[in-house]
Amino acid sequence: MGRLRYLNSLLNIPEKFHFSCSSAFNSITVFIPKSQIFSLDSTPDNKISPEFLSNHRLNFCRSIHSTLYKTQVSIDADNEDPDIKTESLSNKITEDGERICKMISSNTSEIDFCLDNASIELSPAFVLEVLKRLSNAGFLALSFFRWAEKQKGFKHSSESYNALIESLGKIKQFKMIWELVNEMQRKKLLTKDTFALISRRYARVRMVDEAIDAVEKMEKFGLRLELSDFNRLIDVLSKSKHVERAQEVFDKMKKRRFDPDIKSYTILLEGWGSKLNLLRLNEVYREMKEEGFEPDAVAYGIVINAHCKAKKHDEAVELFHEMELKSCKPSPHIFCTLINGLGSEKRLSESLEFFELSQKSGFPPEAPTFNAVVGAYCCSMRMDEAYMMMDEMRKYGIGPNSRTYDIILRHLIKAERTEEAYSIFQKMSSETGAEPTVSTYEIVVRMFCNEDRVDMAMRVWDQMKARGVLPGMHMLSTLINSLCHQNKLDDACKYFQEMVDMGIRPPAQMFSNLKQALRDDGKEQTAVILAQKIDKLRKTPFIGRCQ
Repeated sequence: MGRLRYLNSLLNIPEKFHFSCSSAFNSITVFIPKSQIFSLDSTPDNKISPEFLSNHRLNFCRSIHSTLYKTQVSIDADNEDPDIKTESLSNKITEDGERICKMISSNTSEIDFCLDNASIELSPAFVLEVLKRLSNAGFLALSFFRWAEKQKGFKHSSESYNALIESLGKIKQFKMIWELVNEMQRKKLLTKDTFALISRRYARVRMVDEAIDAVEKMEKFGLRLELSDFNRLIDVLSKSKHVERAQEVFDKMKKRRFDPDIKSYTILLEGWGSKLNLLRLNEVYREMKEEGFEPDAVAYGIVINAHCKAKKHDEAVELFHEMELKSCKPSPHIFCTLINGLGSEKRLSESLEFFELSQKSGFPPEAPTFNAVVGAYCCSMRMDEAYMMMDEMRKYGIGPNSRTYDIILRHLIKAERTEEAYSIFQKMSSETGAEPTVSTYEIVVRMFCNEDRVDMAMRVWDQMKARGVLPGMHMLSTLINSLCHQNKLDDACKYFQEMVDMGIRPPAQMFSNLKQALRDDGKEQTAVILAQKIDKLRKTPFIGRCQ
């Protein structure tokens, strides 16, 4: 019993749990000796009979998800290696998530029927995995979400609600989002993260007043506004290219509600730096110091990065030496910034000097630093050295990752080395941890579209869909525009329908191009039908589609 108490404590299981499954758990895995494993799915009362307990020595496990890595973890205190079980279950969730996303995206009109007949082990981690994979397909994400909540014994978590809200925000379904917020409040799942997420989605579509209001609404839902919430708001506004409004919020906050901290100033430094407005950046920098906040490594990193982006690399190097004189230890991010910045100006030897300094700094090797060096070599088109750095990453066990490949692909495409780029792209799938992402597919699809090789773009598209990766609006628009340009209108209409099925509203210019191409080809009726579909997509309340 001592060991069970320890396990319950380790897993943060409520004392009342004892030997029954609380509402927080949707399934329970039971391990007994001789590696015989039983999976007890949600039963009417989620209880294990006393007779069963009296005959078997059991070790219980629960489904755990952190904010960074949502994986289901099963632990057998006696016989199982936790790391092996964790990896195994994580892989299964990933594989099942990919399978279900493929099925959903291929059967958009019969989602509930397909899910009802699929073999699915429903858990919070699995649902979250699917919702994240459907982040570019709000309608499909909502359909899956509503199906999951109807399944006996299953209850959504705050994380799954937030994943759906993120997906719906991308297609501007804010009315539905606030309906979900009300649901979350009724179920006591509402957190500050939800409001920050909604604020970011508003800011991304330039609805700045609504973004600010979303944060202030927290108090109406019983959540107390604190300095950290305002910091998060000005960060969202700054990162969404509304730094002027972020400065306004900061100034009002400073006068009325809160005293800014160093993080507040750091956020504004980053905002003005991203706009390459060094004049305003230096004003905030001076004000920060006047208020008694000495710049730390984060603040220095932001200011150095801003100078590098503004191509004032000598000033950036001076700031680096200034922080050294103040005994402020440079972070790996600062080394990355200088390696990237100097490398982009083909000052390769200086870039490599900072790489050497980073290796002597005591920080363990990190993928971003090596990626910066790969980028520096690519900028000077020294591709053999770039490939050698990838081998170094393998030696250290830190990559290469998809970001590494994306860097190389962009430079090869810029140099019009298309065949080499495609060859590199094909190798990615066999590299553990470097599987192509949406970003990678977008790079390659755009490459072939720009070369009027739309047949190859469609082949890559099919590979992407086969892996369960769903495209975003920009990639769909690129492909449809290219198909129109080559007068492959049947295919253009097919992908347009795919876009509508995912609940994505096509950009006005792309839709205009498609309609004109159809009319020029004598397909006026098809253009009218597509226009009606768009009109229906705009007018149909999203909440009514899946309930």
